[in-house]
Amino acid sequence: MVDVIVVGGGPVGMMMAAELRLAGVDAVIVERRATAELVGSRAGGFHARTIEILDQRGIADRFLAQGKTFPTTYSGTAMLDVSDFPTRHPYTLGITQNHIERILAGWIDELGVPVLRGRTVVGLDQDDAGVTVHLEDGGALSARFVVGADGGRSVVRKAAGIEFPGWEASTSALIAEVEVTEDLPEVTYDAAGVHGLSLMEDGRTVRVVSSEPELANRAQPTLADLRENLTAVFGTDFGVYNPTWISRFTDATRQAATYRQGRVLLAGDAAHIHSPAGGQGIGLGIQDAVNLGWKLADVIAGLCPDTLLDTYHAERHPAGARTLQYTMAASALQRRDPRLGAVRHLMEQMTAFDEPRRYVAGLVSGLDVAYDLGGAQGTGHPLAGRRMPDLDLGTAAGPLRVFSLLRQAGPVLLNLGEPGSVHIAGWADRVPLVEATYHGPWELPVIGQVTAPVAVLVRPDGHVAWVGEGALDGLADALSRWFGPARRP
Repeated sequence: MVDVIVVGGGPVGMMMAAELRLAGVDAVIVERRATAELVGSRAGGFHARTIEILDQRGIADRFLAQGKTFPTTYSGTAMLDVSDFPTRHPYTLGITQNHIERILAGWIDELGVPVLRGRTVVGLDQDDAGVTVHLEDGGALSARFVVGADGGRSVVRKAAGIEFPGWEASTSALIAEVEVTEDLPEVTYDAAGVHGLSLMEDGRTVRVVSSEPELANRAQPTLADLRENLTAVFGTDFGVYNPTWISRFTDATRQAATYRQGRVLLAGDAAHIHSPAGGQGIGLGIQDAVNLGWKLADVIAGLCPDTLLDTYHAERHPAGARTLQYTMAASALQRRDPRLGAVRHLMEQMTAFDEPRRYVAGLVSGLDVAYDLGGAQGTGHPLAGRRMPDLDLGTAAGPLRVFSLLRQAGPVLLNLGEPGSVHIAGWADRVPLVEATYHGPWELPVIGQVTAPVAVLVRPDGHVAWVGEGALDGLADALSRWFGPARRP
């Protein structure tokens, strides 16, 4: 029996397994695809908060070297400037999913994460002792916990009996990678939605995204379907030929009623599906993974009761719901009928002003996510529950970035006040205490400048669990809640 089985070896599943491995948890990925090769480019990049998360783990440069950055974020209908956001990564990274998966696969291989390929999960059973995963070939695997990262049609979610309420699809679109014989047109919009063809990095393949005039839920689309669609929109099919991948997506929007059912947890598309408008899918799932990984590790290590896992749903479900609401709006505004066009025009006028622009860009980029910590940890300081800025610190060992302290997916307590004024002897084996100085401004996305704290407890996911504003009130409670009770000498 292993500690955790991660079902699904896509970006979210790999990030989940990596987080667990960094925390010393025995995890294995079970993936139905026989090879790591992904047919088609699929998703197209990351927003700022996801890049920060990868930076926290020391691997952001691997992705930045393979993609292209843009000082804007796509709101579904317009590009919003994020170059003035207080982050080391004030941009969007364009990088396709096949490259994302290749880079993550290399990383988890370095970490020693086992991947069982060509194994299809068909069901599971759980009891108080663990979970048994049943495979299509008749075999079975056992673990203390299972994380379903197996996509929108998640077998894990269905087997666990978790409801998936939401909104049915109202639109559909074709997406393909083909070659063409004619020059490419400008992106166009109509009452159905968006239609665009763009040349890919190889200089030959063309990525096509074209909305359909009527909702289509039928089987796998064909090249003939794509030709018919393009001809109806542009008056030509551009001579499309040699397709490497043709698929269809919709704006169906659903969210799991709970992200946890006993020893089974959900992450990524298994927990939420939505329109790709705004490009938030992979990033939302990666944020799920880094929120859950260290909590599972705390429970498996016996540091915390399994009720800590309930905070995963409590924190990520509202964050996901907010994103889903936004993607529904962004998807609707891509249609160019007169009434929605009036709403879109109003939105464009509003986001021309700084405050509305920052609000929407903060939501899309993920930089404004704030978890409700409740209890003693909810001190009222605006930093509590939000992502910790990547400050340039001064320490006895020399200059350090905050994110460099999170490389191993562990917590850190920063004492920015009087040296030696913070004592955590009962947690010293689990929470490193770093004496540091910082004399610059404290600025948060959307909110702006905030009062400088004298101490900050940062969780492994980069979110702030406690803020000290001159006294240590609430610190012991925060340490106990997230990392277990103090140990006696």
